[in-house]
Amino acid sequence: MEVFKVFQDKEAFFNQTDNKQSGKLIFKQILVICLFGLLYGIVMGSYHSFLQAIVSGLKVMILFITTLIICFPSFYIIQQVLGSKMSFRQMALIILSGFLLASAITLSFIPIIIFFLVTGNNYHFLQLLHVAVFIFAGIFGMKLIIDALKYACEKKNIYPKTGVTIFKVWIIILAFVGIQLSWNLRPFLGDRNEDFKLFRKYEGNFYTAIVYSFEQLLSKQEEEGSRDINYDLDTDKNEKTDSLEFMFLTE
Repeated sequence: MEVFKVFQDKEAFFNQTDNKQSGKLIFKQILVICLFGLLYGIVMGSYHSFLQAIVSGLKVMILFITTLIICFPSFYIIQQVLGSKMSFRQMALIILSGFLLASAITLSFIPIIIFFLVTGNNYHFLQLLHVAVFIFAGIFGMKLIIDALKYACEKKNIYPKTGVTIFKVWIIILAFVGIQLSWNLRPFLGDRNEDFKLFRKYEGNFYTAIVYSFEQLLSKQEEEGSRDINYDLDTDKNEKTDSLEFMFLTE
């Protein structure tokens, strides 16, 4: 597809950003990002209910686009101050390409998510799994943008070297904005033990929630382990009782 060209041929992609069709390409990238986010969110929310699936799909789509809208203006202005010769469309296409790759990677994890939905229903494990998927996808998406900016700097000479360093700082800002926005949009997964909620009003923050999920996951594993040990002890006890009764009857 045309929107994936930056993944395969940077030269052709940069040549395309200069023509009049770049506006259509930006629209196509945004459309694909929304579609991929919607599909992943639907699978994500299907853990709870059909309604949660639809709402989560819309939330993931909003998360991608809103994070981009909030953070892109500051990045573009700073790059222009640093002396970048890239046009608004060129820079928008590069940033959108990173988000496109991130959304495509999350989409590729859908079969794995469905597998764990079918074979297990551990809410806290699924929470951590989704966080890991977004982190993994984000790393590769940002790497794509960095590679594209380096190409613009070294091959095209239209981007300053300091801009690449500034972008790495911008990634941190982008991550914090995304985390805060996702926290405000929660729940995405939805606890089966609770009724459907459009937004959750629990106190705390994203980081304490992750720690809590780890603690709950570990405590549940310990409970299951102790339950297995007790079961084995009861089984041994019953077997010994049965053998004693059998010996008594045969004497």
